[in-house]
Amino acid sequence: MPASRWFSMVLLVLAVAASGSTSRAGEHAKAVFAGGCFWSMELAFEKVEGVVSATSGFSGGSLPNPTYEEVSAGRTGHAESVEVVYDPVKVSYQTLLDHYWKNVDPFTANAQFCDHGPQYRTVIFYGTEEEKRQAEASKRSIEQSKRFNKPIVTQIERAAQFYLAGDEHQDFAARNPGQYKRYKVLCGRSDRLEELWGKS
Repeated sequence: MPASRWFSMVLLVLAVAASGSTSRAGEHAKAVFAGGCFWSMELAFEKVEGVVSATSGFSGGSLPNPTYEEVSAGRTGHAESVEVVYDPVKVSYQTLLDHYWKNVDPFTANAQFCDHGPQYRTVIFYGTEEEKRQAEASKRSIEQSKRFNKPIVTQIERAAQFYLAGDEHQDFAARNPGQYKRYKVLCGRSDRLEELWGKS
């Protein structure tokens, strides 16, 4: 085979491979998780290297454009959630899942720590079948570890519309560190997470 033709074929193969890549530099992906108080989940995910942003909002309900007051009343079906924008070159979806589990109590239905109601339930909202597979595998891995004697009640659901919470809820912990710290301590969040997963 002439060298020029061989070189052309190599370039073609490389081009095809590049076009099928799902983790090109500069491209961002999104993931949505519900884990109780969205102030806490937002803060937790913003600490992960490769996460570009974490935004507080609502997902999983039926009422369009719900307000915080409507969701808090537990009548819309939404869960307080965070939309995580991340760079898949720097952090994998699997790593986000691992971080998610370590920041929730997956054994308590319709509640997280001192917050009670379906709006505080734990949900992994998957956007693709691959995300669903990874989420289910990560849940199964915890169950099969036999570390806990309770069933995991965290739901794995197809991603629904994500609605932003008001500006007063965005970066709440960073903007109101004293108020957030009091909430976190009084709610028993840190103690329960350490009981479940050990010291972070």
